[in-house]
Amino acid sequence: MITTAAPDFAAHFPTGGRLAGLDVGTKTIGVATCDVNWSFATPDKTIKRTKFTADLDALKAALAAHSIVGLVVGLPLNMDGTDSPRTQSTRAFARNLLPLGLPILLWDERWSTAAVERAMIAADVSRAKRADRIDSAAAAFILQGAIDAMTR
Repeated sequence: MITTAAPDFAAHFPTGGRLAGLDVGTKTIGVATCDVNWSFATPDKTIKRTKFTADLDALKAALAAHSIVGLVVGLPLNMDGTDSPRTQSTRAFARNLLPLGLPILLWDERWSTAAVERAMIAADVSRAKRADRIDSAAAAFILQGAIDAMTR
């Protein structure tokens, strides 16, 4: 199941459970996780993209390590809310994740990377360290927005 409606997604988890957030880029996939009570999201890892089967194997390992029950995938919409070529690519990526058997929430990720980068600059994180951490931190930003919406 893939949805853009947070309440529909949350209905699959009456007792909570750990979720993973994904920031899907052309070169990397940022991964973040949250606690079982959906209180806070934490950056986890960045997967370097190669072929989809290798990406999927790396993702499966990360999800299994944390007993993930659902995925929140960042959806890169245009600023006016319309789809872009990247949006279509992300939707296709999410459809390719369906064999994992996990519910998937597509979550608006406009501003996620920019917000995280601004916060890292304010914290005086070096450019090299920002490059290593930006994708998983953006995934955490996306996941936090989704869990905040589901727990209000």
